Amino acid sequence: NKMLWALYALLSGFFWATADVFTKKIHDADNHILILSRFLFAAPMVLLLLFFIPIPDLDINFWIVLIIAIPFEVAAWIFYIKAIRNSHLSLVAPFLALTPVFLIFTSFVILNELPTIIGFFGILLVVIGTYTLNLREKSKGVLGPFRFIFNEKGCLHMITAAFLFSITSAIGKILVLKSSPLFISAIYLPSVVVPLLIIVIFTSRKSFGQLKSNFNNFFFTGLFFGLMVMTTALALPLAIVPYIISIKRTSSIFGVLYGYFIFKEEYIKERLVGAVIMLVGAGLIILF
Repeated sequence: NKMLWALYALLSGFFWATADVFTKKIHDADNHILILSRFLFAAPMVLLLLFFIPIPDLDINFWIVLIIAIPFEVAAWIFYIKAIRNSHLSLVAPFLALTPVFLIFTSFVILNELPTIIGFFGILLVVIGTYTLNLREKSKGVLGPFRFIFNEKGCLHMITAAFLFSITSAIGKILVLKSSPLFISAIYLPSVVVPLLIIVIFTSRKSFGQLKSNFNNFFFTGLFFGLMVMTTALALPLAIVPYIISIKRTSSIFGVLYGYFIFKEEYIKERLVGAVIMLVGAGLIILF
């Protein structure tokens, strides 16, 4: 069981990073279109699951929890996009690492889950590793991003996104337990498409054509995003959420490797330090 959830969480991180590769290849797309495309192109694939899986018995609580989850999901993505749109990625990316830290609290409040002491240190190492992995020149050293928190709106936006993602991850587990991992994957993504479509109609209607002009990259972004959602859902019943999301954050390591081999990005050596710290943390979580 332990190895199975860790495998699902690792795959989830890999699919997240792979979806990002195709997003990176899309130039000049409106940011709301970018968010919508992930859900829109993943939706048909996950809806197909409904033909192959048993439909669970759902009570009214399931639908109430789903309705509560959707605004948090939409808000998280809007803050995430605002952060990367309005600030240097080097300043805001490290703060997404805070999700597993927030999860220690949100997962306790929502699910009554707590990590062990060793698990707690594992989570902490993953967070420190992700943080150092994402540091860049512009952030001016380890404490750099913290200096920018209050005069750089993007940092606060990313911290807000990280907190909201911790809530959606914990609520996601309730939905999985009340249905099944593949069923919730099939229902959740299309449910989020509706409010996102409404937002795009009001804010970015003129940009709808971009969905067609970047079709290939959007298609593969959606495909891997859908796979990411499925593998996360499969992991959720098997371990506590802070552990799963910590292992999922190893997507940062895949991101570094993709950056180096595909986009020929520099500073691989400095970033390997962060990767090693993350792997030690992940090892503590999985093995103990």
